[in-house]
Amino acid sequence: MGKKKKYACWLCSVPGVGDKTIAKLRQLCPDAEGIYRGGEKLWKQILNEKQMNEIRKFAEKADPDEVFGRLAAQDIHFVSLEEHEYPGRLRDISDPPYGLFYRGRLPDRETLAVAVIGARECSAYGNYVAQGIGVALGENQVQVISGMARGIDGISQAAALDAGGCSFGVLGCGVDICYPKSNQPLYEELCEKGGIISAYPPGTEPRPQNFPPRNRIVSGLADALIVVEARNKSGTLITVDMALEQGREVYVVPGRVTDRLSDGCNRLLKQGAGVFLSPEDFLREIGAGRIDSGKMLEVPRKKMMLEPRMQAVYQTLAPEPQSVEKIWEKITEKTRISQQELMPLLMRLCMENLAVQVTPGNFALLQFSPNQV
Repeated sequence: MGKKKKYACWLCSVPGVGDKTIAKLRQLCPDAEGIYRGGEKLWKQILNEKQMNEIRKFAEKADPDEVFGRLAAQDIHFVSLEEHEYPGRLRDISDPPYGLFYRGRLPDRETLAVAVIGARECSAYGNYVAQGIGVALGENQVQVISGMARGIDGISQAAALDAGGCSFGVLGCGVDICYPKSNQPLYEELCEKGGIISAYPPGTEPRPQNFPPRNRIVSGLADALIVVEARNKSGTLITVDMALEQGREVYVVPGRVTDRLSDGCNRLLKQGAGVFLSPEDFLREIGAGRIDSGKMLEVPRKKMMLEPRMQAVYQTLAPEPQSVEKIWEKITEKTRISQQELMPLLMRLCMENLAVQVTPGNFALLQFSPNQV
């Protein structure tokens, strides 16, 4: 298999030759070594002029041993459809990628896997729901699959890792490139505790056209999919369509009808998607165990010693901004704090980096990741 792997790796590394083209070449010759040795006589039956120029230059520059050796030097692994190690869930979709490059490891085929996806520019509500889902999945040893993007993707993956679970990021670029750069700490942790996966060869830059094909791998590696916040016509909905075509169960976190970030989610619910109400219900439905859902979706707060009045105000804050009047109404149910006393207490919480004044007179809980609380 080592020899076959090298030729498959070479084929998947040719610039401008993607999965659809490889599938056509394999119709002429199913063996990657045969495609390599067939040379231009074989290639020109499928490849256009631009692709022919690319494969000629690539063949002159590097043979299969050289390509595979460069991967090993970068601590990058490769697996093709012809190998037993190829992820079984992905193998069963209609258009599986011929080869996968990865750092770390591949998802365990015997362990449940769930894809968590959503808006990049998520709300505070989406942030803490994604954290709660990530923690629940991580603590129950359910593998979290996502795209390592800003927002919901990265938040859920980081929370799963912090909770002792494992996660896998599927990229729209080479696995040697961290995209987005702001997720470098998450990228490194995924390499250590899970994996970074891509159908694109090392060195491939993140381009817009790379992400829709990437999304089929995110859903293809999972048993089920959870959507947390999605606008109408967002890239998230492309992944949902692919998941449904692949026969995956899709669950959606409901949103407010006035919230544009939830328009896509609410439309999916109208169309019959599963409703995500709590991690406990979800995990029970997919057969992954039973947890305390109230605990898992609890808003994350720092554990600090605060004087009683500040503690009472702190516990009343929420991820969504609230007016001073609204906070005072809640406070008076628990302790005697006048409106005049409330504002200085809120400002002290802001100075302690426990709260934030979003707009004048409106305060919200400062968000933390699970490992900061």
